[in-house]
Amino acid sequence: MKSEETIDFHVRWAWLKISKMYNQEASKHGITQSIGFILLNIDPRQGTPSTQLGPKMGMEPTSLSRTLKTMEEKGMISRLQDESDRRIMRILLTEEGKRLREISKESVVRFNKKISENVSEEKLQNFIDVIQIIEQNTVKAS
Repeated sequence: MKSEETIDFHVRWAWLKISKMYNQEASKHGITQSIGFILLNIDPRQGTPSTQLGPKMGMEPTSLSRTLKTMEEKGMISRLQDESDRRIMRILLTEEGKRLREISKESVVRFNKKISENVSEEKLQNFIDVIQIIEQNTVKAS
């Protein structure tokens, strides 16, 4: 079997191209695709508990902690203890974080619009269904 004949080859190949595209766009604003992804997963009004971010994005805690530290040092986020539960640390967006979040959101919307213009709704739904089946089966294989 040739690698091009496997499902994982195409998933990986597509993700590498998407990731490269997002990283090129993000670098214009001094961030990475990972930082943009984190910014999009932080509630811009109430913040998000740090314990919810990792599972929400599929990131390892160590990698997430390093990236959050960098983001805090660059003034994109701040950390605040939750008022109702002092054990919870909330990640809040600063004004700079909100600005970069909007840029990240625009990039994602542009990409999704471009794909939607070139793929029928039916094909897109089939793709999403297949990706969900892949995800469910990779969890089972672990």
